[in-house]
Amino acid sequence: MNLPLITRAEEYNAKIAIFTDAGAFTYQDLLHISSQIATNLLQNAEDLQEQRVAFLIPSGFEYVATQWGIWRAGGIAVPLCISHPRPELEYVITNSGTSIIVAHPNFEDILRSLATAHNLRFILTSEALPNDVGRLPEVDITRRALILYTSGTTGKPKGVVTTHHNIQAQVTSLITAWEWTSGDQILHVLPLHHIHGIINVLTCALWAGAECHMLSKFDAEVVWHRICDRDFTLFMAVPTIYVKLLAVWETASAERQQSMTAGCKKMRLMVSGSAALPVQVLEKWQNISGHFLLERYGMTEIGMALSNSLHNQRYAGYVGQPLPQVEVRLVDESGDLVPPGTPGEIQVQGFGVFLEYWQNPQATAKAFRDGWFCTGDLAVVENGNYRILGRMSVDIIKTGGYKVSALEIEEVLRTHPDIQECAVVGVADSEWGERVCAALVLHPQRQLTLKSFRSWAKEQLAVYKVPTKIITVAELPRNAMGKVTKPAVIELFR
Repeated sequence: MNLPLITRAEEYNAKIAIFTDAGAFTYQDLLHISSQIATNLLQNAEDLQEQRVAFLIPSGFEYVATQWGIWRAGGIAVPLCISHPRPELEYVITNSGTSIIVAHPNFEDILRSLATAHNLRFILTSEALPNDVGRLPEVDITRRALILYTSGTTGKPKGVVTTHHNIQAQVTSLITAWEWTSGDQILHVLPLHHIHGIINVLTCALWAGAECHMLSKFDAEVVWHRICDRDFTLFMAVPTIYVKLLAVWETASAERQQSMTAGCKKMRLMVSGSAALPVQVLEKWQNISGHFLLERYGMTEIGMALSNSLHNQRYAGYVGQPLPQVEVRLVDESGDLVPPGTPGEIQVQGFGVFLEYWQNPQATAKAFRDGWFCTGDLAVVENGNYRILGRMSVDIIKTGGYKVSALEIEEVLRTHPDIQECAVVGVADSEWGERVCAALVLHPQRQLTLKSFRSWAKEQLAVYKVPTKIITVAELPRNAMGKVTKPAVIELFR
C-alpha cells in the first residue's frame, strides 16, 4: 500500500502544492519528481529498507521532493541544518548511520568531503534524474520515516525517530484542531530540520491539499512584502520572528503600516510556538495585526500536545488544552497526579509520540513511565488551561529552599522600561543552592545598575525571585529555532 500522504496528493493533482521564487509546482509535479528521486536513490534495489538518507537543501520545492523521494524509496529522512558547522553535520551523519547524502550545490564543498571521508554515496540535487520511473516499494505506515536531532540539556543531541504513523497522527490532530482545508495558503518561513517547520507547516499543508509558499531564508522585509501582496490564510512562526516583524512595522510609513495590517487581517489564523511568547509581544502583535496569536505546546518527541482554541477565547501566557487524540497529564515527583493549581511534570500519550531515540535504548527507556512520555517540562492547570512553567532542569531554579520559575521572572522583567529582552537562570551557589541571575538586553542608550534594578524588581516579585546578579549583553545566545540556550547563558555568569 502507498503512504496516505502520497495517495492523498494524487487527489489534488493539478493544484499548486509549493510556491517558491523559482515558480509554482503542482501536486502532480511533486509526485512525479519525488518518484524520479526515489528511483535514483534505489539504484535498482527494490527497497531502501530504512537506510538513512541525510539531505541538506534550502527551503523550497527540491527540499520537499527529496524528502518525499526518500520516503517513497523506503528510506528514513535525516534533514540537516543549513546553519550547522561541519562538526555538527558530521555528528548527525555518523550518529544516524547515514549511507546516502543528498546536497544542494551550495553545500557541495562541505558535504562531498564528509561523504568521501566516510565512504558514503553522494548525490547533488543538480544531477539529472532518471526518465524512467522504476517500481517503488510498498511502504507500511509503521515504518520509521524521520530522524530529527534534538539538543538535550546534557550531552550530545539525540536522534528522535518518528514513524509514518506517528507523523500521520501528529498531522491529523492539527488539521482537526486548526481546521485546515485545501483552500488554505500558508507562508513558510521556518527552518526545515525542526518539527515546527516540517510537520506543523509543510506536512499539514500538503496533507490538506493546501498551498505552501516557501521562502529560501527568513527576511522580515520580504515576509511583510508577501503578507501585503498575497491572500494568505495561515502564518506560523516563533516569537523571535514576530519580534523582527514588529521592528520592521515600527519603522514603516503610516501608509505601509495600513497595508501590513490589512495583509494580516486577511488571515484566519496566526500561530506562535517553539518558545514562550512574551505577553508584551503578543499584545503589540494584536494591536498591529488584529490577531491574538494562538500559542501551542509541543516538542520533537511528541509533535504538538496542547493548543489554545481556534474559535474560543485564548489566554495570554497559556497554551490551552490537549489537542485531539492526545492525552496529557501532570504528575509530581512520585508520579502521582497533581490537582489543578499545583505544578507537575507534563506527560503525554498518543499515536503521535515518537518511537525511540536512535540506537539509544537506555535514553528511550528513561524517557517513558508506565507508557507515558515524560517531557521534563513543568506546567500548572489554571481555569482548565495549561501554563508552562519551564524546563524542570534549567527553568526551575531552586534557591534558598524555594522553587521559582525562570519564565515567570522573565515575563515580569520584560515590563521594565529599559529592558528589551532577558534570560533568567539559576547559577550554582554554595549558600543558596542556586542564585537567580539575569542576562539583559537593554533598549538602545539605556543603562541599569543592579541597585536600581533590584529595587524596581522587589516591587513586582517576591524577594527570593529577584535576581541577585545581572549582566547586560548585546544579544542572548540562541539556537537555530530562536530559542534561548540557557546552558550558554549560565556560562556567561561563570
